[in-house]
Amino acid sequence: VQLVESGGGSVQAGGSLRLSCAASRLHYDFDNFSMGWFRQAPGKEREAIAAIDKRNGPTSYADSVKGRSSISKDNAKNTLYLQMNSLKPEDTAIYYCAADIRPLGLRQTYGYWGQGTQVTVS
Repeated sequence: VQLVESGGGSVQAGGSLRLSCAASRLHYDFDNFSMGWFRQAPGKEREAIAAIDKRNGPTSYADSVKGRSSISKDNAKNTLYLQMNSLKPEDTAIYYCAADIRPLGLRQTYGYWGQGTQVTVS
C-alpha cells in the first residue's frame, strides 16, 4: 500500500486547507480500509487527529481539531481528505495519513503510512 499526501503549505491563521491522501498498490478495495490523519509538530509526539472507519463508517476527532476539521473518503478516487478550517499557529506540523484493514480509530498502530506534508500556520 502506498499513501501520498498533498495539499499542505503555508496559510495565515484563520484560513483553511484541504489535505489529500492518495492511496495506491492496494491489496483490497479502498472502501475496506480504515484511515486516519496524524500530525507531528517539532519537538512533540505524533498526535492522532482524525479517523474514519472502513465503508465510510464512524469518524473520530481529537479535541484539538474537533469542530474545525472534517475527514472524508472518496472511494472512486482512492483518496482520503482532511478539511481544516479556522487554522491556528499551533496547527503547524507535518501531517501524515495512515491506513489499515483493522478499525483502529485514533490509535497509532496503523500499518501503512504516508511520507507527510508540511502545514505552516502563521
